[in-house]
Amino acid sequence: VGVVDADLGLEGGDLRAAERTYQLLHQVAGRAGRAEKPGHVYLQSYQPENPVMTALLAGTRDAFFAAEIAMRERSKMPPFGRLAGLIIAGKSEAVLDGFCRDLARAAPRYEDVFVLGPAPAPLAMIRGQHRRRFLVKAPRNTNLQKLISEWLACVKIPSAVKLKVDIDPYSFF
Repeated sequence: VGVVDADLGLEGGDLRAAERTYQLLHQVAGRAGRAEKPGHVYLQSYQPENPVMTALLAGTRDAFFAAEIAMRERSKMPPFGRLAGLIIAGKSEAVLDGFCRDLARAAPRYEDVFVLGPAPAPLAMIRGQHRRRFLVKAPRNTNLQKLISEWLACVKIPSAVKLKVDIDPYSFF
């Protein structure tokens, strides 16, 4: 089995990228060989020192996942914290960016809540729509729905702009 650009899934800033990439490459490697006939796996990587690649090479699955969960706990990322994604889209980049500035100015200001953005969304343009993203990182006990509802009530959303809110997003696209 050969995998070209095996580390491509690690790009894009997705919280679960490492675990998804590990799982996919481990599954692909398991398909190499049949019965008593051993197989070979070749992974092309631009990041051979990445923990995903080193864990695959060493066969240290449990240690890899333990390190992932420890990193999430230290950084208060899910499941030890909460995230919300706001994707804002519009045909006019000027209108979109103006609204994003207004939204950033009205962002909640709490010591333990972090509003990151606006930044281009991972897929910055889809079907002629420019896209921006905000991420909200908060403690696990935070009522994100209420916090975001109160935040959005402070701004007027232009009719030319579409806004989607994803609480505890599974994917960041």
